[in-house]
Amino acid sequence: MKILAIDTATEACSAALLFDNKIESQFEICPQQHSQKLLPMVDAILQSSELSVKQLDCLAFGRGPGSFTGVRIATGIIQGLALGADLPVVGVSTLAAMAQQAIDSQNRSELTIAVAIDARMEEVYFAQFRNNNGVAELIGEEQVLAPKDAAKQVASDTKILAGTGWQAYPQLSAWIEKLGEPQILYPDAVSMLNIARQAFNAGQATDVENIQPVYLRDKVTWQKLPGR
Repeated sequence: MKILAIDTATEACSAALLFDNKIESQFEICPQQHSQKLLPMVDAILQSSELSVKQLDCLAFGRGPGSFTGVRIATGIIQGLALGADLPVVGVSTLAAMAQQAIDSQNRSELTIAVAIDARMEEVYFAQFRNNNGVAELIGEEQVLAPKDAAKQVASDTKILAGTGWQAYPQLSAWIEKLGEPQILYPDAVSMLNIARQAFNAGQATDVENIQPVYLRDKVTWQKLPGR
């Protein structure tokens, strides 16, 4: 199985390659530099593994939610890569990627994670996940909402917080006092690989013309490449 994943939905920029159960990856916090950083990251990890894009089985990308510009960058680049190599694509939630990182770092079968990313405009992108046989499973739905409303929805059995939203708004600080500072602040393409592999094996990868970014704010739209 050979999967390449990319993400630019937050201040972080990352790329990761799964190849013969080995992982090559690059990760950098680089606000407003994603369009300059991402393709060199992809080239570097492919060259390190002596692979071309056409030799991959699948591509994955952080579909959002997150920065509108960042989500657009990843979506556009994955379109170009998939079209050029005729590869299927898996869109991975950036919130799920952070929950997956929490699961991968904990040796606990029963684990509930609450994820909140600062969405600006006095809102957070919020979702909760459980560990389902090693894979982050969404509880309920992903939302964009006021911090005070997110605070009310945190499940009583939550064990881990993830994301930048908890520290950005005082309405969420009580949960930091209870559960501790979030150790995972940003999504990482490495954590998207396991989710993407599960989706690919389940037949859930899609043709590139069917991919859609997820903004959660309805007023934002996405236009596909011309002719698609």
